[in-house]
Amino acid sequence: VQLQACGGGLVQAGGSLRLSCAASGSIFRINVMGWYRQAPGKQRDLVATITKGGSTNHADSVKGRFTISRDNAKNTVYLQMNSLKPEDTTVYYCFAVILPMGSGWSDYWGQGTKVTVSS
Repeated sequence: VQLQACGGGLVQAGGSLRLSCAASGSIFRINVMGWYRQAPGKQRDLVATITKGGSTNHADSVKGRFTISRDNAKNTVYLQMNSLKPEDTTVYYCFAVILPMGSGWSDYWGQGTKVTVSS
C-alpha cells in the first residue's frame, strides 16, 4: 500500500492550488483520509480530514479557504486551497487509515508535496 501525493508548486498570494493523493495497492477498505503540513523544525499540524462518509474537519487556520474532498471509487483525497497566504508555505503530507488485504488497520503517509506562496 502506498500514497502518492501531487499538486504542489509555486503560487502568488491570493492564488489557488489543488493537491491530490491517491492510495494504491492491496486495499480492502479506507477509513479517514486527510492532510497535515509541517514546516522545517516544527511539528506536523493537521490541515483537514474527511471520513469515508464525507464528514469533514478543517483546521481553524484554513477554514473558509481550503476544502477537503475525496473520491472513494478512486481511493483519492483532494485539498482545494484558495486565497493562499505566504504562511501556508510548507510541505503538505497526505495520510489515510487503511485496512490492507490480509492485514490490520494502519496509518499510511504520502511522500509530501511542497507548496510555496510568494507575497
